Amino acid sequence: MDGHRGCVFLVSEVFSALCCAGRQCSSLLRLTLCCGAWFLSESHISIKVQYLIYNRLKLIVDLDLTAFHFVFRWKLNGTAVTPKSGSHYSLSGGNLRISHLNKDQDAGTYQCLASNSFGTIVSREASLTFAYLGNFKTHRRNSVSVREGQGVVLLCGPPSHSGDLTFSWIFNEYPSFVKQDTRRFISQETGNLYIAKVEPSDVGNYTCVVTNTVTKTRVQGPPTPLVLRSDGIMGEYEPKIEVQFPEIVHVAKGLTVKLECFALGNPVPSINWSRVDGIPFSRKVDVRKASGVLEIPYFQQEDAGTYECVAENSRGKNTVKGKLSFYAPPHLIEKPEDVQKPIDDSLVWECKATGKPKPSYRWMKNGENLESLERIQVANGALSISRLTLSDIGMYQCVAGNKHGEVYSNAELRVIAVAPDFSQNQLRSPTMVKEGGDVLIECRPKMSPWGVISWRKGSEALRESHRVSILDNGNLRIQNSTRPDAGLYTCVARNQFGVASSSGTLMVKEPTIITTAPSTLDVTVGESIVLPCQVTHDPSLKLMFTWFFNEQLIHFGDHGGYFEKVGGQHSAGDIMIRNIQLRHAGKYTCAVQTKVDSISIAADLVVRGPPGPPTSIHVEEISDTTASLSWRPGPDNHSPITTYTIQARTPFSLGWQAVTTVPEVVGGRSLTATVIDLSPWVEYEFRVLASNAIGTGEPSKPSKQARTKETSPKVTPANVSGGGGSRSELVITWEPVPEELQNGGGFGYVVAFRPSGATGWMQAAVPSSEASKYVFKNESIQPFSPFQVKVGVYNNEGEGPFGPVITIYSAEEEPGRAPTRIRAKSLSASEIEVSWKALPWNTSKRRVLGYELRYWEKREKEEAASVQRTVGNQTSAIIRGVTGSNTYYITVRAYNTAGAGPPSVTVNVTTKKPPPSQPPVKVMWNTLNSKIILNWEQVKALENESEVTGYKVLYKRNRHSRPSVMETNTTTVELSLPMNEEYFIQIKPFGEGGEGSSSRQITIPRIPGPNAIGSATKVSTLSALSTIALSFTARTSL
Repeated sequence: MDGHRGCVFLVSEVFSALCCAGRQCSSLLRLTLCCGAWFLSESHISIKVQYLIYNRLKLIVDLDLTAFHFVFRWKLNGTAVTPKSGSHYSLSGGNLRISHLNKDQDAGTYQCLASNSFGTIVSREASLTFAYLGNFKTHRRNSVSVREGQGVVLLCGPPSHSGDLTFSWIFNEYPSFVKQDTRRFISQETGNLYIAKVEPSDVGNYTCVVTNTVTKTRVQGPPTPLVLRSDGIMGEYEPKIEVQFPEIVHVAKGLTVKLECFALGNPVPSINWSRVDGIPFSRKVDVRKASGVLEIPYFQQEDAGTYECVAENSRGKNTVKGKLSFYAPPHLIEKPEDVQKPIDDSLVWECKATGKPKPSYRWMKNGENLESLERIQVANGALSISRLTLSDIGMYQCVAGNKHGEVYSNAELRVIAVAPDFSQNQLRSPTMVKEGGDVLIECRPKMSPWGVISWRKGSEALRESHRVSILDNGNLRIQNSTRPDAGLYTCVARNQFGVASSSGTLMVKEPTIITTAPSTLDVTVGESIVLPCQVTHDPSLKLMFTWFFNEQLIHFGDHGGYFEKVGGQHSAGDIMIRNIQLRHAGKYTCAVQTKVDSISIAADLVVRGPPGPPTSIHVEEISDTTASLSWRPGPDNHSPITTYTIQARTPFSLGWQAVTTVPEVVGGRSLTATVIDLSPWVEYEFRVLASNAIGTGEPSKPSKQARTKETSPKVTPANVSGGGGSRSELVITWEPVPEELQNGGGFGYVVAFRPSGATGWMQAAVPSSEASKYVFKNESIQPFSPFQVKVGVYNNEGEGPFGPVITIYSAEEEPGRAPTRIRAKSLSASEIEVSWKALPWNTSKRRVLGYELRYWEKREKEEAASVQRTVGNQTSAIIRGVTGSNTYYITVRAYNTAGAGPPSVTVNVTTKKPPPSQPPVKVMWNTLNSKIILNWEQVKALENESEVTGYKVLYKRNRHSRPSVMETNTTTVELSLPMNEEYFIQIKPFGEGGEGSSSRQITIPRIPGPNAIGSATKVSTLSALSTIALSFTARTSL
């Protein structure tokens, strides 16, 4: 803890600083401080002091200060420092530079004084101290002889020094330093080495090493030998505290405090810390038990108190206590501000600061202390000066201090003596007032001291009356103004330094009157209305209309375009509200303002509309098919409620649905109803809508979900069917009953079946509500045997009805024979025709429902075959979508519901070459006497394509009609078509491989003339105007 050492401030940004031995230092005027010690060990150090004077004086290092005309002076230990030529003192912009420092001449307390035409202020003090570290005395130290198990203290005895020191010890030779632990401790206060219990390994030479933390120099003392005595081992003994902290330690706010505590003893004592008041340590406290140090960083008021160190071993314990006392240097919380006062006035400046102990105050003027005199009083930080004179002008400083430091605050006092002057505050002209109104004409001359104010009207002195009065501050007030009050008014100001006047005109205007009477308007939602606001006023004044809705300003153009100004005359400020909504009901205020007066009128607007939503919807009672509801009415919006409508929603419905109620029509005065025809065991939500003569309002919030009670099911499954499956199986299927029709939990199905002609029914329960299939398997079931089947339902409340009886056949066997006489023929590049001899078609146990064709390419395996099925007793099929010039393998099988039978023999076929890929080009057309003649260029097939054997011409009247087809084996065709229609034409080549690529679509427009010629280009065929070049020949006869 550094509270007992001197404090010197680092002066890189310091205007002033104070150093007090044993005190905490603080800052003034935006200082950067270093609380600790600042020492100089070299002979050439530049000390720069940056200082800042508030308001009139403001100095910053490296700025040009010549414009401020400052004069700087420095003092050392109260004596003026005079920089001279050849002196080691020099001034640079106010900074004091000291070269060739001399410890004896330059150490001490420095203070700066700054003066200009406004006065003088002084800085805080800054101390300059020189750091050094002397050498140990060179005489040899005696040996320290102890028994094993005994404690020992080795003294360091540091040499003379200035500046903070740190201590360490060398054991025998460098760099073997003593490590601190629970047994060994080095005090950073005294430098001594403490060994709680000596062991044989401790024998050797110990050397104290001292380091100056400022100069970074280090010195070593002479070695101290430690030897063991030979007269036995020391027995156990209780702890003896050798290192302890003072009874009272003063700690500054924000500092870090370290307390040392260490004891000798056998066994080695443990060190424990606590607060006597029992308050636990905060997390910031560092308790280093091994080194016997308690560290409290950033010390605060709550850290103050009595601390206890307990040293304990098996033989006993000892304690030491000490009190940490909190202190704080002064901190200003109220500062004087620059003031400008007229002569003979009074001044009071308050200056307040916090600190512990409580700060005292003193005041300075131009660097000199102020004492209480007749006019000047200094008390409790307050400075008061009465009857100000010009001699009171200057710079004042409040200094708050306690034993831990001082803080300064600066302020300037100006005393003004001025003759009356209106140059900055002329009388307002013209001043306007309405007839019958009150007016205040201000007279505010600049003068010091304040003098006498008088008024004239025209050339005559103004006479005061019950309506006309001159106020104490010189202003003129006229009440209940009349036309004769208009005219020229002059204010005259006088003091001992002179007289001045200023004049202005008063104009009396006709008052503004609203001619529209207050009213209450009644409208219906969706209507529009005009709110009138018309006035009479002085024609020389400009009117400004402002409208408010429920005391909030209406911004026209906002509010969704509902509000619109419609006042067409200078004296009308009417507004229109379009498509009125319920939210537009309220108070509307028209405010009219001129330069002399303002007036307003209000109208109440009542908006009638559909009722608001009902509230508090409750399901009072619910059964399996009914629910009793209650609710509370919402606002009727100025039209009585006539009826209520109830709607319901379930997880299965599409939104909200109207429900049937008792009574069937719920009147406007009813607040209860019963909903009927509900589905059992379904969760319902209900809502209520109110209606009146204007319409139906918004629905209420939904009620809480309520489930109707359970009952036995009433609905049986639909679409009961079946059949198929594996050998000896009866497969029965149905559509599950929807959840909303199950009427309760535990829903399932009862499947009843019997062979046709039997009397008794076999039954099976299917307990899943989602089930849609039941399979009965029995080896005795013959293939394709008829069974009578019916499916019923049940739930937790009991069984429901069965559905109608239907006939279902058991599983049949797949066909046992393969088709024969398989033939395959390629029809084109993409089609293959396959034929076979059919198996007998009958209703035996091995029915044939159709045939299954399997085909695959030569390079594929049969497992990857594509499948195509026929239905019925067909004996041929066409496979489409195959590729040209490719070999395919094909088999045929018969199938039924049990599956496919054995395959036929495999046949193969090679498809024809692909059709021509090139479309017809250079398509030309012309019309002649209701005929369209087309011709195009021959399409040549590629080497791997089938030869062109002809062309198909497709033509249609519009884009969506089916085309007509004409075939030709030439490259020209003639179409006989009516010419008053538009046509779309395409041309395709074909060969044995099928149809090739089509030409671009040709559009032939409706042409009124007898002749036209055109061609289809490759650019586009979608627009006749852009793709067809037309030429017309017209013949006329007169």
